[in-house]
Amino acid sequence: MKQLNTAYLAQKSEGKLIGDDVIITGIFNILKDAGKGDVVVRHWIDETGVQMAADKCASCVVTQDARGDSIELARKVCLPLILVEKIELVNAFAITWAIETFAPNTLRIVVTGTNGKSTTTHMIYRILQEAGFTAHTNTDSESEFNTLIDPMVAKKIAEFQKDMDALVLEVSEVQGWEDRNMTDHALLMTNAIKPDVVVLTNVALDHIGLVNTIEEASEEISGSLRGFSGEQVILNHDDPLIRKMENLVPDAEVTFYGSGTNVEFKKEGIFYKDKLVIPLKDLPFKSSHFIQNTLAAVSTGIALKIDLNIITKAVESYQALKRRFTILKNDPLIIDDFAHNPDGIKATIKSAAELVSGNFHLVCAIRGSRGNTLNKLNAQAVADSVKNIDCNLILTSSEDVVDNANWVKPLEKKIFIEVLQKEGINYTHYNTLTHALQNTLKTAKKNDTILLIGAQGMDPAYGVLKHMKCI
Repeated sequence: MKQLNTAYLAQKSEGKLIGDDVIITGIFNILKDAGKGDVVVRHWIDETGVQMAADKCASCVVTQDARGDSIELARKVCLPLILVEKIELVNAFAITWAIETFAPNTLRIVVTGTNGKSTTTHMIYRILQEAGFTAHTNTDSESEFNTLIDPMVAKKIAEFQKDMDALVLEVSEVQGWEDRNMTDHALLMTNAIKPDVVVLTNVALDHIGLVNTIEEASEEISGSLRGFSGEQVILNHDDPLIRKMENLVPDAEVTFYGSGTNVEFKKEGIFYKDKLVIPLKDLPFKSSHFIQNTLAAVSTGIALKIDLNIITKAVESYQALKRRFTILKNDPLIIDDFAHNPDGIKATIKSAAELVSGNFHLVCAIRGSRGNTLNKLNAQAVADSVKNIDCNLILTSSEDVVDNANWVKPLEKKIFIEVLQKEGINYTHYNTLTHALQNTLKTAKKNDTILLIGAQGMDPAYGVLKHMKCI
C-alpha cells in the first residue's frame, strides 16, 4: 500500500489540517464501514460522527462541513480533521490513490452521458468478463456509486479481492446536492481515473438546477474529454452534440456508433461493417434506447479488439440491471423502468406501448425535491407520449416509501398536474405508491400492460408488489 499522511492529504485536497500529521494506514471509506486507520470522508459531520470515527480508530476525518462542536471534539479525542471547501477534491484524489495502489496496471474505461450510462457500463463489463478479464465496475441498479460526493469508487477498488485486469466506471455527467453545484464533475472524475477509453452516450436535460440548458449539459459531459490522454474514444454518431466532441480529442482514435457507421442497427439486428453480427431475435432488448446502449457496448468491445463471437455471446446472454425495462410479471405484463428524465420517459413509454395487446396502464412516480423545472419537463414528456395512445395514467407522490430528500413538494405536484391538464390528459393521483399499485392491479386484466416509471419514488415498487403477493 502506498504510504500517505494527513498533511499530504490536506494539501492534495486543498484543505486545512486540524490536529497532528499522522500516517494513514487504511483506505478511504464511509463512516459506517470505517475500520482502523481509514480516512473517513463525509460532506458534513457532527459530534456524533466524530466520536464514531474516533471509536473506530480512523486515521482522520475529511469534511466540507464540520457542524456544532465537532472540531473541538476532534481535538479532544486527538482525531485529525481536514476541512475542505470542495469535498470532490478529496474523493477525486482518493480514486487516483486507490487505482495507483491497488490496480495500477488496469485497462480503464469511463462511460458518461445523460442517458444509458448504467446499462452501457454494465454491458461493457459483461463483455470483458466473457473475454476472460477480471473486471470491476461501480455500476449498480440505482447508480449510487458514480459520483464524487462519497468515496465509494475508491473504497470498492481497495476492497476488491482479486488482481484486477480492467475497471469499467460509470461517471455522473453532473453532480451536486441542495444548492451545491459540483462544477466540472465529469472532468474531475475522469482525470482522477485516467482512462484508456471514454464512451459517451448522449446529451439531454436531467439534473435541472445543476445545469439548465442543453448547452450546459453538453459542456459538463465534454469535460470527460478535456485533457484526455488515453487511446480510444467511443461516440454516439446519432447525437449531434456528442458527434461534435470528436474535435476535443484530435490525438485519440475515435470510433462512432449508430446510423451510418461501422456499428449500426437495421431492422434485422446489429451490423458491423454491413455484416449482421447480432440478429434482432437474439438481442436481450428491442427498445430503441437499449439498442443505443448495446451499440455503444459492442463498439467498445470491437475497439478493444475483443473477438466478435465473444461480444455476441456476452450481449445475447446479457441480464439487465434492475429497473432497466425489467419484466416483473407476465399476466398482466408489468414492466419496471428507471425512466426519470424527459428523454428516458419518452423512449420507455414508446417501447412499452409497442408491446401492448390489451389495455395500457402507466404508473408514474413524480420526482420529489428535484425542482419545478424538471417536473414540468417530465410531465410534458408524459403528456406528449400518451397523447395519441389509449392509456390509463396513474400518478403517485409515493409518500409511503420516500424519505425527506425525495419528498414531493406541493408545488412540484401542482406543476406536474397543471401540464397534464393543459394538454387535456386524464389521470388519477394517489398520495402513496401502495394505493397506486393496488388500484392499478384491480382494474388490469391478464392481457394488459402495466408500465412503472420514475426514480426514487418508484424504486421500492418491486418490494411493494412482492409484499402484496402480486409477483
